[in-house]
Amino acid sequence: MQDMEQIYEQYFETVYKYLFCLTHNSDISEELTQETFYKAVKKNLNY
Repeated sequence: MQDMEQIYEQYFETVYKYLFCLTHNSDISEELTQETFYKAVKKNLNY
């Protein structure tokens, strides 16, 4: 498994830009991006 920090660094910008296109709000987009990665980590820890 890749280190989660590497995954975060690799995909943060892509996820953020996608969410920004949906919300047109940088604060909400950043918060949703962080929540997305938080849920991914949390789900990964449950396995």
